[in-house]
Amino acid sequence: MNQDSSTRITQDLTRWVEAATPGVQLPSTRSLVAEYGASPVTVQKVLRALAAQGLVETRPGVGAFVRSVRLARPHDYSWQTAALGTGRSRSPQMASALRAARPGAIDLSSGFPDPDLLPDRLIRTAFTRASRSRAVLAGPSPAGLPDLRAWFAAELAPGVSASLTPPTADDVIIFPGSQSGLSAAFRSLAGSGEPLIMESPTYWGAILAAAQANVEIVPIPSSAQGPDPVDLDRAFAETGARAFYAQPTYANPTGAQWSAQLSADVLETVRRHKAFVIEDDWAHDFAIDSVPRALAAGDDAGHVVYLRSLSKSVSPAVRVAGVVARGPVRDRLMHAAQSESIYVSGMLQAVALDVVTQPAWRTHLRNLSEQLGSRRDLLLSSLHEHAPQLHVEHRPKGALNLWARLPDGTDVGQFVRQAEAGGVSVVPGDELFPAEPVAPHIRLTYAGLDPGHYPSAARVLGEVLQNAAVS
Repeated sequence: MNQDSSTRITQDLTRWVEAATPGVQLPSTRSLVAEYGASPVTVQKVLRALAAQGLVETRPGVGAFVRSVRLARPHDYSWQTAALGTGRSRSPQMASALRAARPGAIDLSSGFPDPDLLPDRLIRTAFTRASRSRAVLAGPSPAGLPDLRAWFAAELAPGVSASLTPPTADDVIIFPGSQSGLSAAFRSLAGSGEPLIMESPTYWGAILAAAQANVEIVPIPSSAQGPDPVDLDRAFAETGARAFYAQPTYANPTGAQWSAQLSADVLETVRRHKAFVIEDDWAHDFAIDSVPRALAAGDDAGHVVYLRSLSKSVSPAVRVAGVVARGPVRDRLMHAAQSESIYVSGMLQAVALDVVTQPAWRTHLRNLSEQLGSRRDLLLSSLHEHAPQLHVEHRPKGALNLWARLPDGTDVGQFVRQAEAGGVSVVPGDELFPAEPVAPHIRLTYAGLDPGHYPSAARVLGEVLQNAAVS
């Protein structure tokens, strides 16, 4: 009886509403109950259903009314064009490395390691201990926890030669992740409108940070061996730049690790121009076939501003990075840090320190090296077998990615879309050039979820290239 009543009431009221003037009040619940012989609950359900369809609107304590007509119109945000002025970001879109892959896709694009590659037990234990400690109540420490700063300094010390002075905890500032550290360094060492030399290709986040700091990027070419010191010298001389952003160890995206000779040549060039190197050692914990060598270990005169993040190797939830800087530049960075974030969560710092000072951390890094090596080799062999058209110039000795060149003339955007349609996500290389791309490339991670699917992913990439060649 209720179902029949509600259907009849719904049909009658719908016709009544469609014929009524917008804003007219509907009959009261009491009168509808009397008219249809239905229960108040049934009448209320009908009114809620009509409201959900947008036919009526209810006003508590007053009644139900025929909904006023609202003409559909597009949102007009054109006023913001003049209000915001010229954009500082080269691309308004989110970087591919941060976008979630489509459900079911094989993810070769992620900028963060598979959770299976992280020290899960160490992290959980560290959070438990920190939650029971004074870290949850401790006051702010602008430069960071002294013990954590000492750890970052001590990590550099073994590579420092006997003739140089190793860094101390006083030379270290803790930042909430490497992106914050890069932004502070670019603002402090270059500044708005000033030149900043940068390898090309390079890390997309550095390109974004430079754009947001409104610095003028001066790109120099960089290969699987690193940049040419002659190009660096010319860029300093022609632009008067004060800083050079670089990744000497397992560069993103090329995987390059600078030789000892190249490191010495770069340092000599920087010293001659009385400039700085902003060294991004993001992949320090992702060594596979070599030992990471920090450029900063060869300098105690303050030319190298060294940045090392734990967000990828410990956990994305632990946004902690250390910046080592000596001399007045440290004071500038400290001011930039305070103006941006004031201080870093003491809880997260305590967790990071707990993880990296456990004996099991070194064991984890050895296991991680083996896992990354097997994943890298599986992806390389899969590409060789199923997508030989892709050229991987360099077998990286560390980090998380392969840098693959597509055949000349390939439309990178179209390739990426077709690969995604086939169930594989990759990073378009165009996002990693601070200037115009010199050739079509893609970046492929071997640290993503489920490496068992790498052969299938390579097969899809090969088919996309083969179809493009036929058409």
